[in-house]
Amino acid sequence: MTKALIIGSSGGIGTALSKTLTARGVAVTGLSRSHDGLDGTDEASVQSALGSLEGPFDLVLVATGALEIDGAEPEKTLRHVSAKAMVDQFTLNAVGPSLVLKHAVRLLPRQGRAVFAALSARVGSIGDNRLGGWYSYRTSKAALNQMIHSSAIELARTHKDLACVVLHPGTVETPFTEKYVGTHPSVPASEAAENLLKVIDGLTPADTGKFFDWQGKEVPW
Repeated sequence: MTKALIIGSSGGIGTALSKTLTARGVAVTGLSRSHDGLDGTDEASVQSALGSLEGPFDLVLVATGALEIDGAEPEKTLRHVSAKAMVDQFTLNAVGPSLVLKHAVRLLPRQGRAVFAALSARVGSIGDNRLGGWYSYRTSKAALNQMIHSSAIELARTHKDLACVVLHPGTVETPFTEKYVGTHPSVPASEAAENLLKVIDGLTPADTGKFFDWQGKEVPW
């Protein structure tokens, strides 16, 4: 890996990924709302930011997302579901990464190994859902998973050496999860970055369109 693009590079995981890759000698380009004004939910913003870049990048990773938007916490019951919370989650967690992928395709090499990855969450797995709740967040991540899976099928026709995947980073100690860690095992962002990069390093084109956790184990859709 020689050149990487990290979307959401100012967040906990994005920052750790950028630092770890840079320490490896990878040329990292980072984009985020707070540092660069990138609004992943606004296509004009995404097109402008990515349109100014020159590829190819052998890694494009989307590390954006949120559990809470405008104070709306993950729902524990159907009574707490609201249209606004669902739309907000879908826009940020599914539409945003989808727009990045749309405009990042020209930055990916048509020949030679490359990875496009978006951070998802195990709670977005329909097959692994045994607890219910967290309706808006779960639904948005399930939509992201479907979008990446479908895109991988299309891109395999033109980018035969590409692995296009979604990754579950585990529970990471960042402001993103601060209120929800509880009794769940968690790791610092630096360790999560190492775990994710280990998985990414092992990906092949045969893995495209799949969903992996931080240990490299496939997660059911």
